Amino acid sequence: MVEVFKTNVTDHFKANQLLERIHQTGLNYHANFDLDDCDRILRVKCPTGLVEASLLIELLREQGYHAEVLPD
Repeated sequence: MVEVFKTNVTDHFKANQLLERIHQTGLNYHANFDLDDCDRILRVKCPTGLVEASLLIELLREQGYHAEVLPD
């Protein structure tokens, strides 16, 4: 399963810190940012199941960022 989020993350250093936090959740997520995209995309893949969008939205919110699921 892959979920794509629109974010307001602009800083590459902070994006890397957020990726570390996502990878440390223990949920087998593989994530990356595309900050060059106009929506500053966060792409999260979970090869073993569903991506819990609400968990990721909350994780970013706790760090002061906004994320929303992009529709297919």
